[in-house]
Amino acid sequence: MGFARFFRDSGPGVKVSARQVGRATLDVLRLRYLDGGAGDGCTYPREAPSQARRIFHHFTYYGFLFCLASTTVAAIYDNFLGLKAPYPVGAVPVLLGIAGGVGLLVGPAGLLVLKLRSDPGPNPRSRMVMDVTFLVLLFLTSATGFLLLVLRATAAMGTLLALHLGFVLGLFATLPYGKFVHAVYRFAALLRYAVEKPAS
Repeated sequence: MGFARFFRDSGPGVKVSARQVGRATLDVLRLRYLDGGAGDGCTYPREAPSQARRIFHHFTYYGFLFCLASTTVAAIYDNFLGLKAPYPVGAVPVLLGIAGGVGLLVGPAGLLVLKLRSDPGPNPRSRMVMDVTFLVLLFLTSATGFLLLVLRATAAMGTLLALHLGFVLGLFATLPYGKFVHAVYRFAALLRYAVEKPAS
């Protein structure tokens, strides 16, 4: 609903083509506009341009997508193929989860360091708390997932599973109200841009 309202309010009503959706999606997948404009990176957290923010965004973004893919494949295994968890380390859901988990350790940790090194002046404390909470939740979701993978054959498995699912629940319960929601509006803005600017 927020996406639809934002797109409606950001410009005149237009018919969106599959090509324009494709352009906007490609821009999202490449994180194209985190290059600072000239390609030398963002002036964040300091005045000197750096690619660090873009790199850690890539880890976070693709880490989340790999984890989502892992959960989706595991649901298909369980509900349609009758293959019950836990799966061996070489199974597709586990491999996707490991790749995503690495991304959600490296990306949020890096973004958190950049956030803490940035100038606090332009950012209100309320936004800083929201951003930090989101990054910490992503990191802890991944960390507890790895602990669960390593210790799943031990007596700690039940407690770790409850802890991991608690962080997952906290993450998804706060998604509409936290930093993650900017992804929805970012895609809407890029789609609007693709509609209004002819392909080059």
